[in-house]
Amino acid sequence: MARNKYPEETINQILTVALNLFIQKGYEQTSIQDIINELGGLTKGAIYHHFKSKEEILQAVTDHLFQGVDDMLSGVRDDKELNGLEKLRKISHVSLDNPAQDELASVAPNLLRNPKMLAAQIGNIIDKAVPIYIQPIIEEGMRDGSIRTDYPRELSEVLMILTNIWLNPAVIQASPEMMLRKLRFFDEILKGLGLDLFDEQMFLRLEELFRSSAREVRKEK
Repeated sequence: MARNKYPEETINQILTVALNLFIQKGYEQTSIQDIINELGGLTKGAIYHHFKSKEEILQAVTDHLFQGVDDMLSGVRDDKELNGLEKLRKISHVSLDNPAQDELASVAPNLLRNPKMLAAQIGNIIDKAVPIYIQPIIEEGMRDGSIRTDYPRELSEVLMILTNIWLNPAVIQASPEMMLRKLRFFDEILKGLGLDLFDEQMFLRLEELFRSSAREVRKEK
């Protein structure tokens, strides 16, 4: 077999095709052969040259999907000009302006039928986002006085799980109006903890994302 001069392009092609199939068919219903069929001439050997299994492809897809998010979180975490609370606010704003949010909103209706993808997202939250990014920011806020809590790990997990699972219409489907009610209730909870993270601009952006997700649900039906 001729040596592949562009392995990175091949990997990106595999990940793009795999993500689309995982979304359309579900992870469990997608086979390696399905991926091969969409790759326009690549062989099974070419896939196994880069990935040992479909599980490994899923992990690479997840890492690729969240790479931009990781870069953003690390940039905010390391910003010397902001205190802890300001960093959480910036993360909230930047996350909503990330183009990947629109992509994830279009994927949303499939998450409950893709337990592997949902589990991968939760694993990314618990194993990476919380300990590497969010908890250090909250602990910095405790030191600089902008955040008051005795439970930095627990608060970090609650923030990430509620925003990415409870407030994710991919996991708990609801009308845009109901999602906004949940969001405003979440805002009240946070303010009770001394965390004033949301403003009206963010509510408008979230409403846009919720309505985008709802349109995808109607398309599927």
